Amino acid sequence: MSTTIAGVRIPDSALAREATDLVRDAASPLLFDHSRRVFLFGALRGQERKLDFDPELLYVAAMFHDLGLTRRFRRTDQRFEIDGADEARRFLHRHGITDEPADRVWTAIALHTTPEIPLHMAPEIALVTRGVELDVLGIGYYAVSDEQRAAVVAAHPRPDFKNRILAAFTDGIKDRPQTTFGNVKADVLAHFVPGFRRGDFVEVITNSDWPE
Repeated sequence: MSTTIAGVRIPDSALAREATDLVRDAASPLLFDHSRRVFLFGALRGQERKLDFDPELLYVAAMFHDLGLTRRFRRTDQRFEIDGADEARRFLHRHGITDEPADRVWTAIALHTTPEIPLHMAPEIALVTRGVELDVLGIGYYAVSDEQRAAVVAAHPRPDFKNRILAAFTDGIKDRPQTTFGNVKADVLAHFVPGFRRGDFVEVITNSDWPE
């Protein structure tokens, strides 16, 4: 039976139900609720901007976008965004969704912490970023109504979310600090991991093997 929240219907296909179960099993309640809010806020921003998007692809991308922070799916040799993107593509392939649609979901997840660029790409890619930005950063807060926001948060509460999501970010990336070079997660480690020193782009250039 499908569920509607803030006027947005949660996809209820077999694929969507399996995605829900996988994320509920692998992720903490904090990340599960956050991922559902990302879908809902992304869909609301899509409606507001009159974008033609595939709700099922957007749902999988939103639900899988933080899987790389979980113990089950995290690695230490690549960015956490790629962990979730890779798992989403494998999941879609198992369900017979391949080629460009699967790559679209991969890209939506891989770029969801990269400012601005995803907003100029396919709707599903843009809307995962818009959903993340609204829920984590408050960007676009007033692009949805007070009633819509209240309905989403009533269905998927966010108690002490700011502090708890920062703790989840720290836990998910502290063992791979090198992967934060050039991205926003370096700020998280700089705040919460003693002794962390962020990579310096200028030093990489000047210390490269080129002789000049």
